[in-house]
Amino acid sequence: MSAKYVFVTGGVVSSLGKGLAAASIGCLLESRGLKVNLMKFDPYLNVDPGTMSPFQHGEVFVTDDGAETDLDLGHYERFTHAPLGRDNNLTTGRIYEQIILKERRGDYLGKTVQVIPHVTNEIKNAMRKVSSNGADVTIVEIGGTVGDIESLPFLEAIRQMRQELGREQTVFVHLTLVPWIAAAQELKTKPTQHSVKDLLSIGIQADILLCRCDRNLGREMKQKIAAFCNVEERAVVAAKDVPSVYEVPLGFAQEGVDALILKYLHLEAPEADLVRWKDLVDRVHHPKDEVSIGIVGKYVEYEDSYKSLKEALTHGAISQNLKLKLTWIEAEGLEAQSAEDRSYEAQLEDFDGILVPGGFGKRGIDGMLNAIRYARERKVPYFGICLGMQTACIEFARNVCGLKDANSSEFDPATPHRVIYKLRELLGVEEMGGTMRLGAWTCILQEDSLAQRAYGGVTEISERHRHRYEFNREYEALLTGAGLRISGSTPDQTYVEIVEIPGHPYFLGCQFHPEFKSKPLEPHPLFREFVRASYRNRLARKESLFAQQQSA
Repeated sequence: MSAKYVFVTGGVVSSLGKGLAAASIGCLLESRGLKVNLMKFDPYLNVDPGTMSPFQHGEVFVTDDGAETDLDLGHYERFTHAPLGRDNNLTTGRIYEQIILKERRGDYLGKTVQVIPHVTNEIKNAMRKVSSNGADVTIVEIGGTVGDIESLPFLEAIRQMRQELGREQTVFVHLTLVPWIAAAQELKTKPTQHSVKDLLSIGIQADILLCRCDRNLGREMKQKIAAFCNVEERAVVAAKDVPSVYEVPLGFAQEGVDALILKYLHLEAPEADLVRWKDLVDRVHHPKDEVSIGIVGKYVEYEDSYKSLKEALTHGAISQNLKLKLTWIEAEGLEAQSAEDRSYEAQLEDFDGILVPGGFGKRGIDGMLNAIRYARERKVPYFGICLGMQTACIEFARNVCGLKDANSSEFDPATPHRVIYKLRELLGVEEMGGTMRLGAWTCILQEDSLAQRAYGGVTEISERHRHRYEFNREYEALLTGAGLRISGSTPDQTYVEIVEIPGHPYFLGCQFHPEFKSKPLEPHPLFREFVRASYRNRLARKESLFAQQQSA
């Protein structure tokens, strides 16, 4: 069977949810037994999002092969089992980089290099490469909105794909906005009409319209949109706002999106098996209790910076039928005026668990160290990820081992006790991203450790990394002698991957990013166990409070 494609575009405004729409379509097709693959084209000129500010771009999602990609690939992986890597996310910058390298090598034999055909051919070749792994359907998301000058080469490329492959091999899904105008007390279809018209002006007729709205689209409204936009009435889909993103596939299924795509692609597949998704959404809406987690970070004012982290915590909570109550704490707000100043503790008292996520740079480090000390001394479940593991080691070295000046060479190059340092630079390892350790690395777990129990007793795991600095094993004997346990290392024992404190309800730091591998139906074990320990802490605190009230 030749490759079939679903192209997802967006109009009117950005941030309508093209990534979630593409992921949900993939989820529905996969639930019908089809093999899917997904890819995202980003129109910006950066080669990848690795050097972009989290405030500009949100989270950088890392794949097993070490690619730094758009956060939408996180949605794709959470909603499907598509094997994603470097080839599944391309930017304009990367496309042009490849073309310029070819031109410098003389591959174009002296021809004038132009957007058409050279850029569009490069884009089409990228799509064909991704679809060549045996996928029944490849879902391609075009970033930006119709009308953006940056998106035009990508839109032209998918227009050409329709010409070359035919209607039975391609479907155009267009996401638009149907806003509610409060003054007029009605929904307005004009933005959708204009967006479809813009798409048509470059030669693309939308097959399915996903209409983002905050309320139901009536039959008359759908008929009007269908008439003006030249699509079937049942191809006008109400993509209504929902409380949980995990309801989106169920909403699309109810509107018949997957059935329509199969019809247009001339594919036959069994009915969708969405029993587990329905159970998941039911647990989201009917939790038995809640659990309160405080995230102490440096990009907390823009939650997309920690997209996968938030979802992984949600997965851990849903798996135990709990509602996740997240509080984002700016690390700088926990910094103390002096060693005796413990006023920051008041900000941490109400949390069942504390988490310090990854990040770069020294801003807010003292606040993180205070939060970690509080969690360690008060026996509050603590989970440190990447920077959160490094700061946990620094805090332990300072306050348990007495190394008052212990630090990371990232924050203080002149520190006499560099508990964390840039090991790969010393080893002479140079690669893309400088000395960064990226992608999947194997980790060996210690017997009967908290980490091994969380992972179900296995001795070897594989997790994804994105960092430069490592634990300095010169301080291993001192820290482990004082009670820290190194429970995970690379097979050659060069890199420390997991540290924990035995006897603590849950105190674990990992150098990797486990959030990248968590799925709603397959929660990551470290998040699941962290949430479980946090909930146990919540119950214990309630019991203690009740006992105090009774004795009073």
